[in-house]
Amino acid sequence: MKTRTLLTLAAALFCGTALSDDKKSDGVTHVDAAGAEKLVKAGTVKVLDVRTPDEYKEGHIASAKNIDFTGSDFEKQVSTLDKAGTYLVHCQSGKRSTNSLEIFQK
Repeated sequence: MKTRTLLTLAAALFCGTALSDDKKSDGVTHVDAAGAEKLVKAGTVKVLDVRTPDEYKEGHIASAKNIDFTGSDFEKQVSTLDKAGTYLVHCQSGKRSTNSLEIFQK
């Protein structure tokens, strides 16, 4: 059975700072801003924005799906995602995207 591939990114795509340099662990690849931009432009990932709806409304990556990490139904929404998909998990600082990985890996 194929499982989701997860990638994480802080707001680096827009501000130019990197979270890390393409580091892999436990089925997760941490990408820097340049790597994330390439993946988004190539259409090889589905972007999940785990910030709050208000933060999402202020600006987000084109075609990103908003699933609020702090929402009571976060785990339920994640469980409906295609398990064979590759996802770029995005938040503002990297904390929520990193903290959400345990739920994605379930």
